[in-house]
Amino acid sequence: MAKLDRHPNVIAVRRRAAEGQAVTAPAVLDADWLRSLCLRVGADDVGFVELERPELVDERERIEAAFPRPHSAISFVCKLNREAIRTPARSHGHLEYHHGVDHTNEVARRVVAELESIGVRAFNGSVGFPMEMDRFPDEQIWVVSHKPIAEAAGMGRMGIHRNVIHPRFGNFILLGTVVVDTPISEYSRPLDYNPCLECKLCVAACPTGAINKDGRFDFAACYTHNYRQFLGGFSDWVENVVESDDAKDYRSRVSDPETVSMWQSLTTGSAYKAAYCVSVCPAGEDVLGPFLDSRKTHLAEVVRPLQEKVETVYVVADSDAESYVQRRFPHKRTKRVGNGLRPHTVDGFAYGLTLTFQREASRNLDAGYHFTFVGAEQRSLTVEIRDGELTVQEGHHGTPDLRIRADTATWLGFVAGERSLVAALLLGRIRLRGSPRLLLAFGRCFPS
Repeated sequence: MAKLDRHPNVIAVRRRAAEGQAVTAPAVLDADWLRSLCLRVGADDVGFVELERPELVDERERIEAAFPRPHSAISFVCKLNREAIRTPARSHGHLEYHHGVDHTNEVARRVVAELESIGVRAFNGSVGFPMEMDRFPDEQIWVVSHKPIAEAAGMGRMGIHRNVIHPRFGNFILLGTVVVDTPISEYSRPLDYNPCLECKLCVAACPTGAINKDGRFDFAACYTHNYRQFLGGFSDWVENVVESDDAKDYRSRVSDPETVSMWQSLTTGSAYKAAYCVSVCPAGEDVLGPFLDSRKTHLAEVVRPLQEKVETVYVVADSDAESYVQRRFPHKRTKRVGNGLRPHTVDGFAYGLTLTFQREASRNLDAGYHFTFVGAEQRSLTVEIRDGELTVQEGHHGTPDLRIRADTATWLGFVAGERSLVAALLLGRIRLRGSPRLLLAFGRCFPS
């Protein structure tokens, strides 16, 4: 410690403190000043929320692992240019999203820099990527979940398409969040209504059927197609490269346009394949006028060009999305692909069931399953599929129609398509009590 006491920086800091010149963080941040700061550096709207709210408990726990002692969140929105998002020329939407993300991240950085200059600890979560990819696909890969925080801070409500709709700017926005360790003098409240018009245009435009009229959302359908050029889609492309015997074999798997499209994503940033749900949404005061003036024009100029676009829609084999495209958009081509949603743990398996469940494929199934995992991980789960609904519970509950006892590594290998079920049954690494047909029916509900 003697050397530390003589260090020039230590001496300078202690001198400033003794002379009353040290930066002292405010006990409370003034809400008007903070709002003015956010708008001045480029935000288009801003709200504040305390992280102790019951609806944000899970978010607080996740944030706290990255930023100790979080107290409040600053939620802000930045507008996107609408026509770039609406056009069938997806390269323009791609460009707008990426420039918008860069701008929104820069706004967050500038807010944090200003706060640090007055002694306030602040942390800006990434607007999009990069994320914690070491968690993929078994856990949530983001640190800050912007949507629930934005809803709590009055920045909008999620519509049926799962995008936050701002009351003025509609869903043509990007969300940013800055977390601080300091109270704010005044907090925002959630909107007392949902800007969503329930027009169902997002249902009509979605090429994969991921958005259902009754509000249900098929995560796997959206993920497999819209995110084809990043996350699991990129993994599937790499596997095609690795498994190809030669260039001719590769071209039989991946077309030239697909190859150069992947190159474009790798060089300029990942491109969404659709995001049509955002494109067609007419909600928000600044967006709504033309729709109210002429719904026919909105349908003709915004919705139908996306519906009628001839394109490849990426689907998992025998999924609800595959049958939906063939039925609803026969002029669009479907291509069967993998989506990379291969669990590496029992937690990932259980979480993945909720993401990949195919409601239509499960229609004729009414069964309960008890899973007992042994070996590397020892866990038990109850999975029920009844009336098109899925429930997953920890432990064993009720009387199952099929009992499955499995070595964890063997089961995860089977789910990934890397191990033979027949061999696992013969070796006793997977054991069934009940009809094997129920296991086949189970698999049809979770194609990957």
